[in-house]
Amino acid sequence: MNTIARTKKIFIVAGARPNFMKIAPIIRELRQGSYPFEYKLVHTGQHYDKEMSDVFFEELEIPSPDYHLDVGSGSHAEQTAKVMVRFEEICMKDRPDLVMVVGDVNSTLACSIVAKKLGIKVAHVEAGLRSGDIRMPEEVNRIVTDSISDYFFVTEKSGADHLLAEGKPKDSIHFVGHVMIDNLFHQVEKLNRRPETSFETTFFKQRHPSYGVVTLHRPSNVDNQETLAGIIRALTEVSTALPLIFPIHPRTQANIRKFGLTIPDGIVTTKPLSYMAFLNLFKDARLVLTDSGGIQEETTALGIPCITLRENTERPITVEEGTNVIVGSDPERIVAEAKKALSGSGAAGKRPELWDGKASVRILTTLSDALYAD
Repeated sequence: MNTIARTKKIFIVAGARPNFMKIAPIIRELRQGSYPFEYKLVHTGQHYDKEMSDVFFEELEIPSPDYHLDVGSGSHAEQTAKVMVRFEEICMKDRPDLVMVVGDVNSTLACSIVAKKLGIKVAHVEAGLRSGDIRMPEEVNRIVTDSISDYFFVTEKSGADHLLAEGKPKDSIHFVGHVMIDNLFHQVEKLNRRPETSFETTFFKQRHPSYGVVTLHRPSNVDNQETLAGIIRALTEVSTALPLIFPIHPRTQANIRKFGLTIPDGIVTTKPLSYMAFLNLFKDARLVLTDSGGIQEETTALGIPCITLRENTERPITVEEGTNVIVGSDPERIVAEAKKALSGSGAAGKRPELWDGKASVRILTTLSDALYAD
């Protein structure tokens, strides 16, 4: 490495719940390691509910943000525009050498565009993932962010394949593993040292040694009455064989009421859980049914059978090597795959390559070499 004339400054951007789990191990590594960076944490405030934001800073050991943009809710256009305007202001005032964005939320897209137009390098963590469904807002965010990023950190080889097919330079693509899994292992280790009684779901776990966990929030599943009713019908049948617990997302709860649907007594519902409370719940589950992206990966890393209620996944490694199976929203397929998993004939799965808890080290080492190469 050449002589360092000036410490490079990095802005690390977080906007929504999934981002927090991804930036946490990077920040922990920055604080513990000897990397030649000054970093500033930018919280866009895309998620503004304490249950969905502030508590994660506490649980994930993330320091208070250096900048909080307080954008709040709104349509995709409103939210993206607010982030862009406010992020540009801080970039102009406190110009970084690099902006690091993670995942595929609106803040990821907005901050990468602002940085690129200001001539600031962009690193995208969890780059290259593709669902093939351009109707998903997240897919738009992924494609646009990757079209202008300078450094691509991929979690699985399919991400590198997509980026190469889209014409990205091979030497800008780095297969590093997954920061989400770094954080998962760190938090599981913490949970193992924590009393089980400290969680509100303790009574449920004590009462049901074998249980399943449900999460459901995607518009394609919860905004259509017929689709949502069919999923609830399938979950009802599954619950006759395995007790289910269902932390209900606010969007899902609102639509259940709007459509006049009911959750049967066999499914225990809770409010949205903090990250540690939810991890404590699903890490011991016999089965997880979800439409989340991140949970597909976390269940694969922990060897938990996962049934994904989507027609596609941008994380194919969880199906090809992991414990995940894609079933869509068809009630019969949901029930059939759940029964298969409970019988032990579902996907056996293995932990994917480089999902070893060291992705953050690889990312920061790569950036250290790249930013000081000149």
